[in-house]
Amino acid sequence: MALRTVTVLGSTGSIGVSTLDLLERAVAEGAAEVSVTGLTAGRNVALLAEQALKWRPRTAVIADESLLPELRERLNGSGVAAAAGAQAIVEVAGDGADWVMAAIVGSAGLAPTLAAARAGSVIGLANKESLVCAGPALLAAAKAAGGVVIPVDSEHSAIFQVLQPACIDRVSKLILTASGGPFRDWTLQAMSGATPEQAVAHPNWSMGAKISIDSATMMNKGLEMIEASYLFATPETKIEVLVHPQSIIHSMVEYEDGSTLAQLGPPDMRAPIACAFAWPDRLPWPAPKLDLAAIGSLTFQAPDLQRFPALSLAREVLRLGGTAPNSFNAANETAVAAFLDRRIGFLDIAAAVSETLDRMSANGGFGGGAWDDALETALEVDNHARRVATEVVSRLDRLN
Repeated sequence: MALRTVTVLGSTGSIGVSTLDLLERAVAEGAAEVSVTGLTAGRNVALLAEQALKWRPRTAVIADESLLPELRERLNGSGVAAAAGAQAIVEVAGDGADWVMAAIVGSAGLAPTLAAARAGSVIGLANKESLVCAGPALLAAAKAAGGVVIPVDSEHSAIFQVLQPACIDRVSKLILTASGGPFRDWTLQAMSGATPEQAVAHPNWSMGAKISIDSATMMNKGLEMIEASYLFATPETKIEVLVHPQSIIHSMVEYEDGSTLAQLGPPDMRAPIACAFAWPDRLPWPAPKLDLAAIGSLTFQAPDLQRFPALSLAREVLRLGGTAPNSFNAANETAVAAFLDRRIGFLDIAAAVSETLDRMSANGGFGGGAWDDALETALEVDNHARRVATEVVSRLDRLN
């Protein structure tokens, strides 16, 4: 494989760490040649500096500007330029690296991911919110610049791998699998008293707090339904969710002839990262292998929409269209933050999202689908929805 320049946005998060680990292993095996040109992080200045000293990118950026002096001190004499702030992250993202891992959590990842798309980079997309908030514009920008967006979420990576381009018109269903999270078998009464510590204890995956909470509410699966609709030009009526506790089958594509193709693998995010990095090739890194005999059996069940209403909310959002997905995402981020701060209960997260959508719809609906300025439109809707969601959360907080 020829030398590739790489930028990792969100290098200190779980996906970023897994990306750099994969690249290190692939380089050590002689399977890849990599030159890391940019690394960015939110607040973990110590780990960012450690990564920068190992990989020696041109620039390391910390989002929290108050940490710039510490980053400069840690990188003093290394030849790595230190920068800080949201605009600096956008500049690094749009620097034209061959491959960009977009792994910044939340809507903060939208502007950098759009910058990478407009620069024509191949994007490994792990930031759900970029697609949810501006999917059509992001995909169009990448195509216009000669780049491509390759999903890194294990579910969308699975579909990407088994969706046959020549038969795309013969797809009858996309099936997203879900682990069910830590509360898969809990009653509603038990879930009402769930703590943040219990909610972040995912049974299969190691993820950050926000993503772990989204898994516990199954809001992540709602976001993934929206992503799948954009990525694969599929209406919500052809997208289903299936609970699969072992997280071995990552998703499936059902065709009109009755064939269903599935992608399987151990629950290790380095596998879909490797797929996105090597596409259209495969990366011969020392990957963990699947031992079906040892696993013994795989089980499946339909999701309980009463206990996990996020799935129904996502379908409603897809039917509403326009900027409704932005409001859905912003309300969820606001509610998750409030839950982690112990201001609202676990079941209040979905309730807050639902009420925010109702209020946004009552105040003029979800228009603005032209996307002439995708970033401006997305941020305007995001800010409005956060204000509404904050009011809703405050009301719920007073009731608790």
